[in-house]
Amino acid sequence: MSTGYLKSGRTRQKQRTRDQLIAATRELITAGDTPRVEEVAEAAGISRTTAYRYFASQAELLAAAYPETAATSVLPDPPPAALDERVAAVTGFFIDGVQEAEPQQRAMLRLSLGDVPHELPLRQGRAIAWFVEALAPTAETLGDEGVRQLALAMRAACGIETRVWLSDVAGLAPAQVSALQQWMVDAVVNHALTTPPPT
Repeated sequence: MSTGYLKSGRTRQKQRTRDQLIAATRELITAGDTPRVEEVAEAAGISRTTAYRYFASQAELLAAAYPETAATSVLPDPPPAALDERVAAVTGFFIDGVQEAEPQQRAMLRLSLGDVPHELPLRQGRAIAWFVEALAPTAETLGDEGVRQLALAMRAACGIETRVWLSDVAGLAPAQVSALQQWMVDAVVNHALTTPPPT
């Protein structure tokens, strides 16, 4: 959507309309859908023409509802040099994002476990690249494949799958889940520095 359109004339009403479209997108994803712009418009009670003024494509809409789906990096600018700071920044961002979108993440997890193939906007492996970037200082020691294996282990430790188990089976409170996931990632990374992951 053109930033100028949102900022010109009746800005509050336009912001409300945009918020309605984003809220409808999140509700449809929670219900297990991967909505197109026209589906979101219908759910929000907004005309298709108006919806397309805000979001020209499904990808743009999903990126607005979940900005992390379009992020190529989540490290601060400039990125820290120290490995522990890089890992903490990426892991914290990812864990917080999963917790914030937990209902939608759970819906995507349910669909991914089903027999019918779906295009799942929140489960497309984008986070792996974030973890690989965080691990850049280890590339010389672990090699490209070792870094990727470690990134996979980090993602497994702090994703929705682990969060569901720690919440529903282990009975931990949300803050406890996040803290334990961060500890698990740190433990995996520290172990990999002395015992590289299998490749």
